[in-house]
Amino acid sequence: MSTSPAPKTRTAARSYHHGNLRAALVAEGLAALEDSERADVSLRELARRVGVSPNAAYRHFADKDALLAAMAAEGFRRFGAAAAAAQAAPGRPAEQLRAQGRAYVKFARDNPALFKLMFGSFAASNRSEELTQAGELTFEGLRAGVAASTRLPRDDERVTVATVYAWGLVHGLSHLILDGQLDEFGDLDAMTDAVLTFASTAGQQR
Repeated sequence: MSTSPAPKTRTAARSYHHGNLRAALVAEGLAALEDSERADVSLRELARRVGVSPNAAYRHFADKDALLAAMAAEGFRRFGAAAAAAQAAPGRPAEQLRAQGRAYVKFARDNPALFKLMFGSFAASNRSEELTQAGELTFEGLRAGVAASTRLPRDDERVTVATVYAWGLVHGLSHLILDGQLDEFGDLDAMTDAVLTFASTAGQQR
């Protein structure tokens, strides 16, 4: 199936005429990000790809940073949806939490450039309201999984600590995989499952 830019341009242009230019620019930006694996997207180039003038693009984004923040926010929304689907899968709460962990690592592996944008220095220093809310919702989804697994209230301080622990585990594991540090271990899916199972068992022993 063809993946040439022309069909994308026609589709995005049609979306624009229905009032979805902002969403079309974000979608094109995400595609360009994964193509280049760097946050070097250009508003002018994206405007060309969706078939509108640069001025039309600048009505939605004041500059490149505003676009990148919107892209990172959309990344968190997609990320949160994948984690929520994992948590909703049949199984005990501890199994659902491990499924969330696998979804975290899978998202990072499937979207390496977006993952780095979402958690890199840019996102840390350019917290738009949209990006902040999207990131907080994702964290709360993980907190809900931890609360269910530990059978503690979501606002319990121990749940907060356990959530940060779980986040640090899967985040660090994701980066080790993306950086190629675990390639020597072979099956990375099996390694991910083994690490998450070990962490879950260790938590139960404590």
